[in-house]
Amino acid sequence: MSVDVAAICEAQKRIACYVLHTPLLRMPGLDPYLGCEVYIKPECMQITHSFKLRGAANKLLSLDEETRKRGVVGASSGNHGRGLAYAAARLGVPATIVIPNGAPQVKVEAIKSLGAKVVRAEATERFDVARRIAAETGAVMAHPYDDEMVIAGQGTAGMEIAEDLPDVDVFITGISGGGLLGGASTALKGFCPNVRVYGAEPAVMPRYSESLKAGKRVVVPFHPSIADALLTQTPGEKNFPLIPKNVEAVYPVSETDILRGMKLLLMEGKLLAEPGGCIGIGALLSGQVKVSPKEKVCILISGGNLDFSTLQKLEDVEI
Repeated sequence: MSVDVAAICEAQKRIACYVLHTPLLRMPGLDPYLGCEVYIKPECMQITHSFKLRGAANKLLSLDEETRKRGVVGASSGNHGRGLAYAAARLGVPATIVIPNGAPQVKVEAIKSLGAKVVRAEATERFDVARRIAAETGAVMAHPYDDEMVIAGQGTAGMEIAEDLPDVDVFITGISGGGLLGGASTALKGFCPNVRVYGAEPAVMPRYSESLKAGKRVVVPFHPSIADALLTQTPGEKNFPLIPKNVEAVYPVSETDILRGMKLLLMEGKLLAEPGGCIGIGALLSGQVKVSPKEKVCILISGGNLDFSTLQKLEDVEI
């Protein structure tokens, strides 16, 4: 299978009863700060408060019943795990989620509340631990981004934008492994070929910036970030080819600009989201993404799972 518009259309039909078609919000209060006509795609309002449910549901629904009975294993910084646990619970599938030791407790508790088993591991070892569990138990490994069914599921968010704002000029969202941007950009370029697409990643872990510069996938050292959902060390093997094909650029965003984006969305947009979900706003605030006042710019807010302690970090941040 290749990830193309047809695969994303099939995913949209497959997961329609399991996810929300999240709204597209026009936010004129953000226009003066970002220098364009701002539209927000709030995946923080998705059922599990993250776009990750789309790919997780598409992966599980693509499996036959006998395969699902063996169970599913996922490695996640939190949001994929929650989406996978929710989809597994809906389908009666046993689920085990490997979570980094430093993941926010709110994400861990949300996964447990859905009946999934949680295994803790070092962030750099979580994929190895998940693969070992899958090999020992016979369960299916549901990779958070390096899986074509997952990428196609994430692409349904891009299809919804194309349906709701067909004359979109610019699309921006965060990138970690590349499932969301790879899928959404494929859908958007298929239906809105003139749209300019940009990715944003934590400057402390610039795996896509460095890989695109090198012309191949590179591994960057692990470094903590306020954007805890965006801490993959290298682009996904299946994701990486989609980015230079469909994306104009990926920009590294500082920790300060990530928090500025979060604060702007909260104070002027009245929408609460986790830091990594707001990194696209941070990329605009940094001045790296060039837009004009009349352009329709859609920013996908990828998630909204955060501890209240994160809000305290906004107190001294200036927009």
